[in-house]
Amino acid sequence: MPRRPSGPADTVADTIADTPTVSAAGARPALILASTSRYRRELLARLRLPFEVIAPDVDESALAAEAPADLARRLSRAKAAAVAMQHPDAVVIGSDQVCEVDGEAIGKPGTHERAVQQLRRLSAQRAVFHTSVCVMRRSTGYESHAAAPVVVRFRTLQPAEIEHYLRTEQPYDCAGSAKCETLGIALLEAIESDDPTALVGLPLIRTARMLREAGIDPLRP
Repeated sequence: MPRRPSGPADTVADTIADTPTVSAAGARPALILASTSRYRRELLARLRLPFEVIAPDVDESALAAEAPADLARRLSRAKAAAVAMQHPDAVVIGSDQVCEVDGEAIGKPGTHERAVQQLRRLSAQRAVFHTSVCVMRRSTGYESHAAAPVVVRFRTLQPAEIEHYLRTEQPYDCAGSAKCETLGIALLEAIESDDPTALVGLPLIRTARMLREAGIDPLRP
């Protein structure tokens, strides 16, 4: 459940290409992931499409009284737009995730102490992880958004369990300190979602649909 790092708009130089690019005659547009998240990068690589990773220059602070779901949607679009402005003919993916408990947004802990506080807060609670994705191609005017909320129920967590989990996983770059793809799954009672990878940070079912609409089909060579 990764959550946003802020940083300069540096470009990751390498391109992920598990499949060859098509010929110029049937060339598909370039694909760019507007993100600094290694989790989203790993997820998008599952579609076996060549893509670049560019870090968007976006202020990720919440607006006054902004709901967590609205924050995730706004930032996913802002990330895509920031990169699409410089690469108008590329298909650009922006995504963001915000954890919500009782209307309160919970972000990345950053430190061990804050992670302990977060997991104590989440113990025996129902949380919603609002994951939003935006796909944009400025040259054609294509823009689409999708929300993929995930409902998570946490177990009652004992202090020793929290400490062991944090020392083992060090999930300080994950929203709510819960890294569900590894040991963090043991923190949970249940997960409710119709897009299985949304909780990790990029809903691939929705993303693949929007990529097809934008001219990139993962199932076509």
